[in-house]
Amino acid sequence: MARELEIVLLRSFVTAVQAGSISRAAATLGHTQPALSQQLRRLESVVGHPLLHRSPAGVSPTRAGEELLPYAERILSLSAQALTETGRALTGHCGVGLLEDLAASRLSQALADLARLHPGATLEVLVLSRAAMREAYDASRVHLVLDEVPDLPGAPRWTVRRPLVWAIGQDVDLAADPLPVVLFSNTCAWRTSVLETLERTERRWRMVFESNSLVGVLAAIRAGLGVAALMPANLEPAMVCHDPDALPTLPDVELGLARHPRTEGDPLVDAVETALRQVV
Repeated sequence: MARELEIVLLRSFVTAVQAGSISRAAATLGHTQPALSQQLRRLESVVGHPLLHRSPAGVSPTRAGEELLPYAERILSLSAQALTETGRALTGHCGVGLLEDLAASRLSQALADLARLHPGATLEVLVLSRAAMREAYDASRVHLVLDEVPDLPGAPRWTVRRPLVWAIGQDVDLAADPLPVVLFSNTCAWRTSVLETLERTERRWRMVFESNSLVGVLAAIRAGLGVAALMPANLEPAMVCHDPDALPTLPDVELGLARHPRTEGDPLVDAVETALRQVV
């Protein structure tokens, strides 16, 4: 019998990775924890490889899980878009402002797929500073902004919490005192909460590298300079920490979406907002 990937199993897997734990994923999906665990085991049986590292601190994808994740996310996105967009021809322009960590993730693929379904529409994705994003939003160049809640240019229409995970540089000694840390240089709630976590757990640290871009932070981790806090979607397999007790548990990030009030009822903006919600 040919092997098939069931949508419900892929959704369970993606939700578990995004939530960082089986219990949180089960609550999100409205399942019991045993039922969700059974679905994940079924998917692992179909794929033929373990997909998740399980520990008391939560779950993280294995190498096979990392390889499956972008396919699973795209299958879910395309399935949802096929159900909602088939038969519609959308036109116009929609500007989307994204947190850099989201723009660099597989979320951009979902927007590209939506644009391919509607060749008469133009999607513009922008990664800007808080001040520049506010200016673009006020000028109606940006219609939707997905970012950390404190950085949104308007009131959030909806919010979601996503975990942060530690990215570990090759050969970095996690027992080092002080711990070498790579940070984003821009002041933000994310950076502050990470440093507060280290200080609250009385973990001494020193900053070895900082950058105002995700590209710079990832380069420093690849070079083995230290550890950094990232969203799971941007964590490369070689950076996964397999010792959950080596570093303190990081706080969640609260993401939100703001929509320009003058776009209410715009079918293209409606479709883009739906796609963002489904992926995030």
